[in-house]
Formats: sequence, structure tokens, C-alpha cells
Amino acid sequence: MKNVNRSARHDYFIQDTVEAGIQLLGPEVKSIKQGRVKLDASHVRILAGEAFLINASIPLYEYSNMPDYSPTRTRKLLLHKNQLVSLETKLKQGKLTLIPLSCYTTGRGIIKLEIGLGRAKQTRDKRKELRKRALDRDVERALREKEG
Repeated sequence: MKNVNRSARHDYFIQDTVEAGIQLLGPEVKSIKQGRVKLDASHVRILAGEAFLINASIPLYEYSNMPDYSPTRTRKLLLHKNQLVSLETKLKQGKLTLIPLSCYTTGRGIIKLEIGLGRAKQTRDKRKELRKRALDRDVERALREKEG
């Protein structure tokens, strides 16, 4: 199961991606495997040499019993030390942000999070991209009509 943060690629120019593990509770794992995770308003921060996923919504698994569970709690990300140092230095260099791009399970059932290092797009950049996509779609449609 792969859950994609669609707004991330729309709102940011993604320069680099990194794969990270997530420290989760048991019911959260089952909930993610059902596809019930929302990464829309979430972001990643590096605090005291560790990476954390902030504001990602993972609702509680419906058959579990955890009375004081918070769906938007902060979760620790599992990265190698050299990856953390690399990301931290890149963040300090420019106006960059760490954005969760997708959450998925690997072949062995392990849950991973794809993190993107991105720079925010301005409104005019978003409009250019939409225009370009519309032109490409029109060209493809015209080519198909000529062939068929």
C-alpha cells in the first residue's frame, strides 16, 4: 500500500529524496497497512540530531483499545547519522524544507517514509506548471487524433 502526499509536489520543487523508517506503535502499523494515513499538513524537523515527523495523521486501528491515543502525535524517523548530517547541512544552506512525499510498505512488511528536500513554489511557478501540463495534454490529444 502506498499513500502519496499529492500536494507536496504541487507546492514544492523537490531537489533530493531520502527513505526513512518510522517509529510506530502496533495499532498505527495496522492502520497504515489499511491505507489510513494523511501526510497533507505534515512536515519533518531535525531536532537535537534526530528527525521527527510532525502533524501526520494516522487514525487509530479500529479494533485496538488505546484510550489516550493522539492521531497527530510526533513520530521519530529512523535515519543513518550521515543522512541526518547531510540533510541538516543542506537545510542550513538555503530556504529548504523537509516534506514527507509518500508512506509505503516494503516487500517484507516494513513501513517506510519517503522524505523530500524541497523549496517552496511561488504562485506563478504553479501556474506555469499547470499551463505546461495542459499544453502537453493538448499535443498528445492532437497526435492521437491524427493517428486514429
